[in-house]
Amino acid sequence: MPAPILGLRTTIYKVADLEKAKQWYAEAFDLAPYFDEPFYVGFNVAGYELGLMQEDIAADSKTANVLSYWGVEDIDQAVARFIELGASADTEPANVGGEIMVASVKDPWGNVIGLIYNPEFELP
Repeated sequence: MPAPILGLRTTIYKVADLEKAKQWYAEAFDLAPYFDEPFYVGFNVAGYELGLMQEDIAADSKTANVLSYWGVEDIDQAVARFIELGASADTEPANVGGEIMVASVKDPWGNVIGLIYNPEFELP
C-alpha cells in the first residue's frame, strides 16, 4: 500500500542574498521568520512553510518550472503590494473559472510567487 501524500508542507525560494531576502519576505508577507540560520530562513505562513535558501544563480538565469500559489483575499491589491515592495509583474490577474483569480510576480531574485484568490478553497 503506497504511503499517502499529506499535502503541501514547504515552498522554498532560492536567493543570492539570504539576509536581504529575509528582510524582503518579512515585509512582503508581514511576518517574522520563526527559523533563522545562515543556511536557511523559514516563515510560517498560515501553517505552511515558506523557506529561503542561499543560491548563487543569477536571477535572470532562473526558469519558472514550479509554481506555488499563496492565498490572498484581494488579488489586485496583493499584486500591487508585491510590486510596490520591488517585485516585478509576471502574469496579470486572470479569472480561471468561477470566482477564482490567479496572478504571479517575481521577487528581486527572479523567483515566481503565485497568488490566488479562491473563495471555494477549504482546508480539510
